[in-house]
Amino acid sequence: MIPDWDVLVLLLAAAGVAGWIDAVIGGGGLILIPAMLIAFPGAVPATVLGTNKVAAIAGTSVAAFNYSRAVKVPRKLALMSVPIAFTFSAAGALSATAVSADVIRPLVIVLMLAVGIFVAVRPSFGSNSGESPPLTGRQMVGGCIAFAVIGYYDGIFGPGTGMFLIIALTALLSRNFIESAALAKIANTATNLGALMVFAIGGNIWWALGLMLAVTNIGGSILGSRTVLNRGTGVIRIALLTVVVLMSIKLAWDQWA
Repeated sequence: MIPDWDVLVLLLAAAGVAGWIDAVIGGGGLILIPAMLIAFPGAVPATVLGTNKVAAIAGTSVAAFNYSRAVKVPRKLALMSVPIAFTFSAAGALSATAVSADVIRPLVIVLMLAVGIFVAVRPSFGSNSGESPPLTGRQMVGGCIAFAVIGYYDGIFGPGTGMFLIIALTALLSRNFIESAALAKIANTATNLGALMVFAIGGNIWWALGLMLAVTNIGGSILGSRTVLNRGTGVIRIALLTVVVLMSIKLAWDQWA
């Protein structure tokens, strides 16, 4: 479904902004999904989510490529993240109808606020410099568990997946924000692919619109990844705290307004 040109221009702009936010910290779906719901008030939510995934996977995969070229990524864990994140995201998408968003949303709000407070009171968190040591076996296991749990969350609900991945990997692997972002984008590409395949099988994607939105999402993603690589971990920290506040307000409004 292709809307009138004026609505299409606004959706393309929203996809570009979403791509920038996703590349920096994650949470771009909070921009593009509401924009699509406004543009298509009678649309089936699953179709909006599926179409959003077409744009999201395009931008996230480009960000993953850009980060991986500039930052040393633990190759073994990166390879392991793909099947784990893909499988659990697909499982989450398949079970999405069985779990009410009214149950998940309050838990996510509490978790995000806890993350925001932790990052705010720990200014050194995620800013360590120098060459990171090799991962231990315990860190590898912790990373795989994070990919599974957050991948399932992305399939069943989704908002803030990139942010949760970056925070979890920074804490579990003792990496800085940029190294964690590089690994998170690889896993996030896999979670997007898992959910996308479920939506595609169910016929819940407007492919023409999704591919058009993917173009501007990629443009935003390129700008976002360059912003992070040029300005360092500080921009991720600021973006993270901003997204936590905005997402908490948005989810609280959806829950109790």
